[in-house]
Amino acid sequence: MCSLISSFCSTKRNSMSSSLEKKLLDEERVVVESEPETRPKKPGWKAMPYILGNETVEKLAQYGMQTNFMVYLMRVYNMDQVFAANILNTWTAVSNVLPLIGAFVADAYLGKFLTIAIASFAHLMGMVIVMLTSWVPQLHPSPCSPQKQLSSMCPGPTDSQLVVLLLAFFWLAIGTGGISPCSIPFAVDQFDLTTVEGRQGTRSFYTLYYVIQTVLTMINVILVVKIQDSVSWTLGFGVPTMFMVISIIFFFAGTKVYAYVEPEGSIFSRIAQVIVATIHKRHLYLPATEDTEGAFYDPPLDTEPKLPLTKEFKCLNKAALVVENELNDDGSSSDPWRLCSIQQVEELKCLLKIMPIWLTGSIAYISIGQLQIFSISQALKMDRHLGHNFEIPAGWMIIVTMITIALVIPFYDQVLSLALTKITKQEGGLTTLQRIGLGHGFGILIMVVAGLVEHKRRELAISLGGSDGVAPMSILWLIPQFIILAITQAFSIVGHTEFFNKESPDNMRSIGNSLVSLQTSAASNLSSFIVNIIHSFTGKQGHPDWLDSDINKGRLEYFYYIIAGLGVLNLGCFILCARRYRYKTIF
Repeated sequence: MCSLISSFCSTKRNSMSSSLEKKLLDEERVVVESEPETRPKKPGWKAMPYILGNETVEKLAQYGMQTNFMVYLMRVYNMDQVFAANILNTWTAVSNVLPLIGAFVADAYLGKFLTIAIASFAHLMGMVIVMLTSWVPQLHPSPCSPQKQLSSMCPGPTDSQLVVLLLAFFWLAIGTGGISPCSIPFAVDQFDLTTVEGRQGTRSFYTLYYVIQTVLTMINVILVVKIQDSVSWTLGFGVPTMFMVISIIFFFAGTKVYAYVEPEGSIFSRIAQVIVATIHKRHLYLPATEDTEGAFYDPPLDTEPKLPLTKEFKCLNKAALVVENELNDDGSSSDPWRLCSIQQVEELKCLLKIMPIWLTGSIAYISIGQLQIFSISQALKMDRHLGHNFEIPAGWMIIVTMITIALVIPFYDQVLSLALTKITKQEGGLTTLQRIGLGHGFGILIMVVAGLVEHKRRELAISLGGSDGVAPMSILWLIPQFIILAITQAFSIVGHTEFFNKESPDNMRSIGNSLVSLQTSAASNLSSFIVNIIHSFTGKQGHPDWLDSDINKGRLEYFYYIIAGLGVLNLGCFILCARRYRYKTIF
């Protein structure tokens, strides 16, 4: 591992850095010129073998555990498709809310190192419990034939078995909540961003990190999923659990090398102060534009760019309005809960401004989540043979998405964006909101294509399928929708990541990073709501349930079309919000 990282750094340090990574890094840069001799030296790449070793094996464990959960719940726990989807949607929602809490705890109380350490053991606990649910017969329902599972004749999990399973998901969610928001920032803490070498090292880290994630996901889908499908669920979960143990060893091995950044408190108190001060001064009137000199509290800032006072959410400006006896002799605020700075007010405004973009993004993510869940059910009812002797596991289709992402992002960054820049005269070719809008559009296209493929698959399964309900239609027909899924993620998720980093205030960037996870969580909750509504209102008066466990009886394509229609309405709302949005300015 050490030699691999050293080789990569020496050959790629100056060449492999995408424009997106450069933008994000440059926006995070805070150059502190005072007293440089007192600043402790950062270990830089000396700490990376431990951090990347930990991150590599931890992701290997995480992806190996989670990639095939839908199949596990349906085959081993005899759950119907809707019940399994609701459990996974709920778990995904919780897992993507907890990183915000984890970021708060790390920044305000524990620090990144201790948060990652505690979360790693929590994650390991969840993985051990999942492995035990497949190994111990008393922890899962008795085995049942695929035919009986299709007919819903198999005994489901008992209450105690379900409690054990949910306990495993709880510990996995706790682990994700601590590791996810802290792993990359902890790595960046190891570099001195006031030096050219430190900034170049961070860029190389971003690139290497992305390469590792793509390769590891493919390894898991190809090898671990194959073990789970064809050999043993216990072994398939045992291997990732072993990886997690190795990951923890890697992490603690670098204890004496790491640079540690002490927690400095949370931004939430600053937000609360603005709200309280605004409410307290709600009866006051704001001065006219020409009379604002000295009317607002605007102390100098040493370590971050200043945000100018804006007219958006004008009522919040009252929090910075100076009234009698609110300033100390040195010009500071005598009570931060009664008088806030312009910077504090504008920080809150930045968060409020991006909320409509966040909300429309959350709705757009529904199509991504549902395709990843229900496409497994489609794949299980298609011809998965490649040649005479090899059968493609249903979970392998996500490989198409990973390969496409690995090709699309560099192509856009290195080729397409340069061509678009010449046309649009815009840095990067397209603005972040334009890229997000393209992601929304491709998200609609996903659902339309998936619906058309499902319509054809169902027709063939009913008219020409065998007794097992498998349609004489190759699983390769699912490739187009997984390619479009990759394009959607490349534009939407990467676009949102850059947008939230760029438009969040400097000291709120951790919250901005958490918003992408919160989008996934919101999308999962919305998905569960839509799935339950469709499950409740279809299947009455002798009509089949659209989301029946036997998708040949259901009408999954109708569900896809509904998500596409929702996406069209959401795209219209996004366009309205994007046209009215004003990008953040600093001085």
